This record gives sequence, C-alpha cells and structure tokens, in this order.
Amino acid sequence: MKIAIAIARIIDAVNERIGRAVLWLVLAVTLISAANALIRYGFGMSSNAWLEIQWYLFGAIFLLAAGYTLKHNGHVRIDVIYGRLSARAQAWIDLLGSLLFLLPLCGLMAWLAFPGFVGSFQSGEMSPDAGGLMRWPVRLLIPLGFALLALQGVAEIIKRVAFLRGKARLSREQPREEV
Repeated sequence: MKIAIAIARIIDAVNERIGRAVLWLVLAVTLISAANALIRYGFGMSSNAWLEIQWYLFGAIFLLAAGYTLKHNGHVRIDVIYGRLSARAQAWIDLLGSLLFLLPLCGLMAWLAFPGFVGSFQSGEMSPDAGGLMRWPVRLLIPLGFALLALQGVAEIIKRVAFLRGKARLSREQPREEV
C-alpha cells in the first residue's frame, strides 16, 4: 500500500504542476483576445491564426486542467444525497464511480482520439481557413487531457482504497477558487 500511495502522490504532483502551468494560459488567452479585438476594430485587420490560437488555448485549459480539477474536487456534482453520507460511504461512491465510469470513459476517449491525432500529424493537416494553424497540436490535447484525467482517477482510487483500509485520511478539500 505504501508504494501505491507514493504513486498517487507522484500523480498528484504531476497534475498539480500541469494545472498550475495551465492557469497561465488563461492570461495568454485573455491577452490574445484583447489584442486581436484591438487590432481588428482599431486597425481593420484580422487574422484567422489569432482566432484559432484562442480556441486552441481555450481547449488546452479545459483538457489539460481536468486532472488538476479532479484532484482539487472542483468538478461539478450534485451533493443532495452524497453530502449527507458518511465519509466511508462517500469513499465507496467515489471508488465505484471512478472504476465503473471515470476510467472507462477516459480510456475510451483517449483511445478514440489518438488515431485522429496520428492521422493529423502524419498528413500535416492544416486549418481550412486562410492563414489557419496546424491541427495536430490541438488534436493531441484530447488524448493527453483524458490520459491526465485517468491518471488522477487512479490516484483518487488509491487514496480511497487506502482510506477504506484505514491506511490514510481523506482530505475533504473544498473546490479551490484561484485569484
């Protein structure tokens, strides 16, 4: 169990670092969006590449930070019943939900998205819009994001099993609000 807990800590650390790095993409998207609007309306010039990079970064924010959000209990859930249950019952629900729903979904999504990335990379797929960007980087985000989410799911499973076996305490962390 000690090795499994160490693995969970490593996964937590990886998703924490990636999540914190992705937070900076919010600033980048905001600055790019503001500059794009200023140039478009101020100088009458426009570029599809600037618009597409906003979309790519927006996708990166959500896909790459999904594991970070799971780690910090930030995903949307309805706590009508769950919140009234004991910590042990909640751990069982989290464990079964991760095993039966989260991991299979993440695996399926990564598996289905990976060939699209490979095909896009091999063909050098470009946006059909004039001045558009390469497509493979944004297609890579899908399997990568779901892989990170699945890894965090494994870490959460390890933590729940350790809790249920009396080897660890669960953090009842509230969703984090970044400033």
